[in-house]
Amino acid sequence: MYVGTLSFDLLLGDVRSLKEKRSVVRPIVAELQRKYAVAVAEVGGQNLHRRAEIGLAAVSGDPGHLTDVLDRCERLVAARPEVELLSVRRRLHRDDD
Repeated sequence: MYVGTLSFDLLLGDVRSLKEKRSVVRPIVAELQRKYAVAVAEVGGQNLHRRAEIGLAAVSGDPGHLTDVLDRCERLVAARPEVELLSVRRRLHRDDD
């Protein structure tokens, strides 16, 4: 079994409150869950208006499939016009590592 994780550091556009921030972050999280059946949540920067960190995890028996899913997730987030993707951290490992 292989486990892959992604951590996205995002700069949000014209966001002036935590409520506005949620209206940007929630749809991204929901779309990743719906399209790719991955575990995803906002994991950092919860008290900052214009920054967000989204963490994602996926499990697969095939490392090639896992890499493909992570690539698709990264492209989806990078293509969102309401956020700027500042950095992505990726990790792949076997469950017995």
